Parts: sequence; structure tokens; C-alpha cells
Amino acid sequence: MLSGFFNYDNPVWRFIGKFGDLIILNLLWLVCSLPIFTIGASTTAVYYVTLKLARDDDGYTIRSFFKSFKENFKQSTIIWLILLLAGAILGVDLYFFARLFNGSSTVKTVMLTVFLAMALIYAAVAMYIFPLQSRFYNPLKRTFFNAFFMSIRHLFRTIGMIVIDGVLIAAGFVFMIPPVLMIFMLFGFPLLAFINSYILSPVFNIYMPKEERVEEEGLRPIFSDDSEPVSSILMAKGDEAETKTVDQKHTDDDRTN
Repeated sequence: MLSGFFNYDNPVWRFIGKFGDLIILNLLWLVCSLPIFTIGASTTAVYYVTLKLARDDDGYTIRSFFKSFKENFKQSTIIWLILLLAGAILGVDLYFFARLFNGSSTVKTVMLTVFLAMALIYAAVAMYIFPLQSRFYNPLKRTFFNAFFMSIRHLFRTIGMIVIDGVLIAAGFVFMIPPVLMIFMLFGFPLLAFINSYILSPVFNIYMPKEERVEEEGLRPIFSDDSEPVSSILMAKGDEAETKTVDQKHTDDDRTN
């Protein structure tokens, strides 16, 4: 019995081992995010690993992180800069109408409602876009499109992620609850990505093709038109993507990093 308990393949130890991976990921994410503009690539790389952990697809954490960081650097950086700019504009608008606007109270209420709704949409897209970038090959516009419609299509999961992440962040950094703050210091953002990955993994499985379809057709971009040419058919990222044809690899190079 004891030999079975201390076996690394024991589900308990495998789960504990994942938290060790999160500590490593936290260090990698912090170091690789220091230039600020690389936060998008670092976040995508974290999700690449945590989605594998959620699927019990154990591998080399450091190697997988830098593999994704390198492959997704260009597109993830562009996504991050777009989100940063959009977030800054939304933040300024919300601050203006909440604190500085002295006009009609009706106008103030309407504009605050509009911008709060836009902020929720922004948060929903942000919840999906880096996990999608880590898991699927798609051009930039398609990735944003997919993130938006997946957040709507799987609304309850989207709300769940926003609420869970919001509560944890508020408990750690707003209300400064010591245990939560200590957990964040140890695991950091990868902990949120890990939780989100368990919520997102079943969603992404819906859009993953069966193995026979991977070999014959690949994976068409999510929500793409059936009329799209065959050359636009793309594979899902991951170890299974090693089986791509030469033509598909050229397509990936053109559309992604």
C-alpha cells in the first residue's frame, strides 16, 4: 500500500507535482515579462503549459514554455499591445465619466453603463485570447474573432472565470488577505491560468478534430466559413501538430509565428 502511495504515478502526487510546475512557471513568467512588451508571449507560453497540465499531458515544463514563447512571440506580442491600448482607452474613459464628468447625470449613467459593458466584453475576450493563441493556429483577426464568440457561446464558463479570477485578485491585492497574498507570491499568475485551463480544456476539446480528421483535413479555424480555401485549414497546436504536412507548415509560417 505504501509503495503505491509514494509512487509518482499516484494521482495525489501527480496533482502535487503540478503545483511544483506552477512555481517554475511563475518564475519564468516574471522574468520573461520584465520587458513589459513580452507579457503577451509569456502569458501564451504559460497557458500552453497549464492547458497541458489540465489534460494530464505531462512534459518538460521549461522546454514547453520556451517552445511556445518562441513560436508565438510575434503574434502574442501584437495581441498584447492591442489589448494594452484598448484597456488604456477604456480605463481613461471610465475614469473620466466616473470622476471628472460634470454634465448631466443621465448622460453620465448611460456612458458609464456603456463603458462598463465594453469592459466586461474586454475581460471576456482577454480570458480566451491567449489560451486560444497557445492552442490553435490562426491569423490575428481570426484569433480575436474566435475569442469573442467563444466567450459568448460559453457564457457561463466565461462568467465563472471572470468571477473566480476577480475574487482571487481582490482577496490578494485589494483586501490583502495574508493566505491568499502568500499563495499569489508563490504561484502568481500561473495559478489563475491553471484554474482557467481546467475550465477551458473541455471547451477546446469541442473544437479539436478526431485523429483521423487531423491526418486527413487538419483543423479548420474555429467559426470559419465552410467556403474558405483548403490552404487556410490549420492544425491545432501541441505535440500532435508534429504531423503537419509541409504545405500546412508553410501556411502556419505565413499566418502565425
